[in-house]
Amino acid sequence: MSDLAIAAPVRAKRLPRQPRFAVRRLLPWLVPVLLLLAWEALARFGKIPPYILPAPTKVMLTGVALVQDGTLIPDIGISLLRAASGFAIGGAIGFGLGVAVGFSRTAGLLLDRTVLMLRAIPFLAVLPLVIVWLGIGEGAKIFLVAFGVTFPIYMNTVLGIRQVDPKLVELGKVTGLSTWMLIRRIILPGALPSILNGVRYALATAWLALVVAETIAASSGIGFLAMDAREFLRTDVIVLVIVIYAAIGVAADSVARLLERRLLAWHPNYAGETRR
Repeated sequence: MSDLAIAAPVRAKRLPRQPRFAVRRLLPWLVPVLLLLAWEALARFGKIPPYILPAPTKVMLTGVALVQDGTLIPDIGISLLRAASGFAIGGAIGFGLGVAVGFSRTAGLLLDRTVLMLRAIPFLAVLPLVIVWLGIGEGAKIFLVAFGVTFPIYMNTVLGIRQVDPKLVELGKVTGLSTWMLIRRIILPGALPSILNGVRYALATAWLALVVAETIAASSGIGFLAMDAREFLRTDVIVLVIVIYAAIGVAADSVARLLERRLLAWHPNYAGETRR
């Protein structure tokens, strides 16, 4: 049999991969696009009153107008700064507590129950006390974000450390690794998938906490923009703010997933995602 006859089936198998790859990339956007088109059509034909839910094109034009008058971009920047500051503080606290409890049974006995009790407190229950302590300034908003972010990172850090295979730890000890090298080369890499999963949950929680803070006690930010629009029955601005929250949330999750693919390229469960 000739080389050409052998190569032909191979090419025939490889050709469909590109269309399948394109379909996989486009398929997640199918439902959102269809919903937008249906929303636009229903609003255009008067099936949905504008004061209940304005058309997507109206919301987009409102966003353009707010950008042009210098309102929207500063408010988005303020909200992002609050979320980033609270995430950094809460993430550092959660990771530190998680490492302490994950490595020490004594620390677990002292801290774990208290942390879980604090985790059960809703944002709205804590908000009045935070306002009494910190007022309605930036400190209160950053505190609420940090408060919400701490627990997902703490719990996933503890879980990740405790799920590291004991055989790998024993192997590291047998090969003569010091305690620090054992932690750096075996325990933390083994716990990293769980820690990064906690980061993804914490990003969603950070936005939830920020929404609570900005809609109740704020004079700037996109949450304040929505509350101000409510006073004037500006449904288009309220929907715009919801869309912005959703877009930022999706972008933050995409960054977290990219971080997973980069830091976990060695992991067999993430190697396929890295190549795609």
